Amino acid sequence: MNDESVNKMGTPTPEELREQVERTREGLRRTAGAPPTAGADIRTQVQERAAAVREQASEKAASASGLLRGTTEQAARLVKDRTPDAVLEKTAEAAAQVREGAVRAGRYAADRTPDPVLDRAGRAASAARAHRVPLLAGGALFAILLLVRRGRGRKQ
Repeated sequence: MNDESVNKMGTPTPEELREQVERTREGLRRTAGAPPTAGADIRTQVQERAAAVREQASEKAASASGLLRGTTEQAARLVKDRTPDAVLEKTAEAAAQVREGAVRAGRYAADRTPDPVLDRAGRAASAARAHRVPLLAGGALFAILLLVRRGRGRKQ
């Protein structure tokens, strides 16, 4: 059989085989020369991208926080500058009176409260500080439920 009859049967010629081998070699050269993260380690690529996104988000949050802090300080200065001195003095006096009253009330309550109750209250406060996040989340959920219930009551 000659080359022409083999080609009619659907088998490649030696020339086609050589071209195919050369294409395969070229593909292997490109793959071997590629960096290791180019396609082999998708997990590393995802982790690197996630780290970049986290860094961008952190930078944007810091920028927004700084902007908010600056705006708040500016607003506070503006309010203070525009508030008459007499009002500022009265406000400071009222705040001092409230603080003094709170201190007196705290002392009075501590003096009149039995020791077992104080002990239990201290333990409850420690537990609340230790589990602050769940308590805050529960309180927020409770407040939302109350607001939803109140809103539904008004619609009816």
